[in-house]
Amino acid sequence: MSRIGKLPISIPAGVTVSQSNDGIVTVKGPKGELSQKVDSSIIVKIADGQIVFEVDENNAVNYKQKQAFHGLYRSLINNMVVGVSEGYKKVLELVGVGYRVSNQGNIIEFSLGYTHPIFIQLPNEVKVETKSERNQNPVIILESCDKALLGLICAKIRSFRKPEPYKGKGILFQGEVIRRKSGKSASAK
Repeated sequence: MSRIGKLPISIPAGVTVSQSNDGIVTVKGPKGELSQKVDSSIIVKIADGQIVFEVDENNAVNYKQKQAFHGLYRSLINNMVVGVSEGYKKVLELVGVGYRVSNQGNIIEFSLGYTHPIFIQLPNEVKVETKSERNQNPVIILESCDKALLGLICAKIRSFRKPEPYKGKGILFQGEVIRRKSGKSASAK
């Protein structure tokens, strides 16, 4: 049995969890509303302020797949509960000479050393804030209740200038350490 799937999820105050007949679990809270379809091989029980996941032994899906689904859906629903109650926040930092960022609502404009600026339109579920202070790297702060959507947007933004190991330039998560390499001059000795 899945070790993660066995753990119950406690429902915090202000969060409501409901399940429809076709297997869709909906979580509502102060930060928003999310829903997730759960496979028919997993039984979701909502009672006493907890959500419990059990494997349906009578389902035709093979045993290994059921175990994988057990932990997967428990993690997805837990991320939804945490997202609508507390929310998720990611901070990206632009490291490089002349790299700039600004936003107008949910449209972000990047100046990353290319011949043209890059624009990206964010969905309404994601809140964005940009900071550019003197003698500090520009910072992008992204907040959302949907962890998967937030990770997808961060990956898309990072793909504009991936961190490189020689000069350490690029778009990185705040606090991330890039493993540096020495260039050609170090190997010539």
